[in-house]
Amino acid sequence: MNVSTHYKYVYIKGANHMPIVTVQLLEGRTDDQKRALVEKVTDAVSETTGAPAERISVIIDEMKPTNFAVNGKRPSDQ
Repeated sequence: MNVSTHYKYVYIKGANHMPIVTVQLLEGRTDDQKRALVEKVTDAVSETTGAPAERISVIIDEMKPTNFAVNGKRPSDQ
């Protein structure tokens, strides 16, 4: 399979993968947690949109705690 990454989208040559869901998380989740997240997001999107699971792409975008803030405060500063 020929896979290339461009910006936040993943293109797989010869395939039409839509919808694409991007989940932004702070770093620190285990592979098991991310695997479960991807499965549940795929199920939810399939159930609500009617899209077949094999067409749904989920991208996990992890960020460092220093690059995120809520109410003017970074979790890394607390």
